[in-house]
Amino acid sequence: MSAKKSSPKTDREKLFAAYMTYVLENEKFPVNVYKFCKENEMEETEFYDHFGSLEGLKKGIWNAFFEQTIGLIEKDKQYESYGNREKMLSFYFTFFELLNLNRSYILFSLNQGEGPLKQMGQLTGLRTRLMDFAKDLIEEANAHKSLKITKHNPRVFAEGAWVQLVFLLRFWLQDDSAGFEKTDMAIEKSVNTIFDVFDNTPLDRVVDFGKFLYKEHLNFN
Repeated sequence: MSAKKSSPKTDREKLFAAYMTYVLENEKFPVNVYKFCKENEMEETEFYDHFGSLEGLKKGIWNAFFEQTIGLIEKDKQYESYGNREKMLSFYFTFFELLNLNRSYILFSLNQGEGPLKQMGQLTGLRTRLMDFAKDLIEEANAHKSLKITKHNPRVFAEGAWVQLVFLLRFWLQDDSAGFEKTDMAIEKSVNTIFDVFDNTPLDRVVDFGKFLYKEHLNFN
């Protein structure tokens, strides 16, 4: 009987685990795919079946954090009954719980180079996924509003969600509180603030707010 072939998902998780272990044990990123594969006793073809480069794998780790977060929150039977504010809170709390489990790798990965978060390029896939998630929340809410003036701009909200995530990442990286309870407080306050802005601010001020967020987003790329 032939051996059971591992699933693509399992293979990706194996690569993620091997990469993160390599980084933590060697305190540096792998130099190239050949050396990384040799170190982990795997064929290069096995690597290239899933990623075209080590940078692609690094981005894939963050994409996996997002996908795992969505999978976990959607398992909650009450999730679909939540409002947008509660759904966003659920996302952030779950996302940062996953980051807590991988904190040592993330601290190293994001703090290489001069200044905080110099390795932002690895978050490009996460940014796209987060913004799509935020847009979906607003578009779903807009679908239930009959008056155009009461509807929110999905693009503005999505940009705000991304800037918010970068802020929370920076906060979490420096959080030394027990159980990262200060990060939990920052999540709750920042999510409530951004929703209060959208719910209680006149349309023209929301547009100005969106322009500000867009400029801030450019500084984070």
